[in-house]
Amino acid sequence: MAANRRLALMIDGDNAQAELLPQILAEVSKYGTMTIRRVYGDWTTTQLRSWKEVLHTYALKPEQQFSYTSGKNATDSALIIDAMDIIYTAGVDGLCIVSSDSDYTRLATRIREKNLFVMGIGRNTTPRAFVHACDVFVYTQNLQSVADDSKTELSVPIAVTENAVAQGGDDPTNLAPLERLFLTAFDSAVQDDGWAHLGTVGGFLRQLDPGFDPRTYGHKQLSQLVQAFPDFFEIQKRASKGGNEVIYIRLRGDPQSGR
Repeated sequence: MAANRRLALMIDGDNAQAELLPQILAEVSKYGTMTIRRVYGDWTTTQLRSWKEVLHTYALKPEQQFSYTSGKNATDSALIIDAMDIIYTAGVDGLCIVSSDSDYTRLATRIREKNLFVMGIGRNTTPRAFVHACDVFVYTQNLQSVADDSKTELSVPIAVTENAVAQGGDDPTNLAPLERLFLTAFDSAVQDDGWAHLGTVGGFLRQLDPGFDPRTYGHKQLSQLVQAFPDFFEIQKRASKGGNEVIYIRLRGDPQSGR
């Protein structure tokens, strides 16, 4: 059900970290598909410079809100007003509010009263009232640890084929983004036994990067791509209830794999 959930991602740019955006998007994608992505703040100031650098890369819409009075956060009011419009007119199934501000507590409560899913992301100093008003709340400190781990290069890199080079790109030999993409998608799809259904991994790959295509790397299907790297992926084929064969994968070197 979570995969079919339509979510609106609403970020308080004055109160969130732009450098954690990839981890934020990956976390939210576990609970649904983000049909709306907005960042609120006063874009005439230098405070949001870090957000300006990632807006276009991740297809976020900037929402301008001037700071009319010193000491008053107009961004909160603008986000809250838009959130109420969205839940009544946009056909979403829930909202994710990225902020550590207690001003959003009543908004979160109101969303839940509408029988909609509400998710929060913020620092561990976020007031407990806001945390408990959400169905799910994720602390950015936990996302920071994921970001730090993703900076470590994999021991077995994913090779780029001649077809991938032919497709072009800023630097087709730089495999770190692709490696991180697979790691993030696998982490979102992995089950308690350490295995992840390949179809689920593929869904997260497309949510994280809509431009991802196995054909870029010389393979028609995702299953062919992972099978091309046996030193990186461990593959297990299982029979489904309908008798069809389904593929599960896990990463070599995963502690749960016993290797």
